[in-house]
Amino acid sequence: MKKSVLLGILFLAMVIGAVIYTTLSGSARYRVEVCMEFQGRTACRTASAATEQQARRTAQDNACAQISSGVTDGMQCGNYTQPVSVKWLSGK
Repeated sequence: MKKSVLLGILFLAMVIGAVIYTTLSGSARYRVEVCMEFQGRTACRTASAATEQQARRTAQDNACAQISSGVTDGMQCGNYTQPVSVKWLSGK
């Protein structure tokens, strides 16, 4: 095998390893499951983040994306609807 091919494979393996390492050992300190109800539909989503606020907002936005139709509904769900439940899985 040529030296350039071997170096290319080694470089690719290092990049993949770095991506996996940063994904698995990220700084996500808080993990939460948020359930939202909007216009008769319900969805629950889990999210992780470095802060409580980021984790909760991400889970809430993801749940709203599943049950709303369009940008306007998504914003109404995320900004004006209180979660049905919030369950902290880690960090709190």
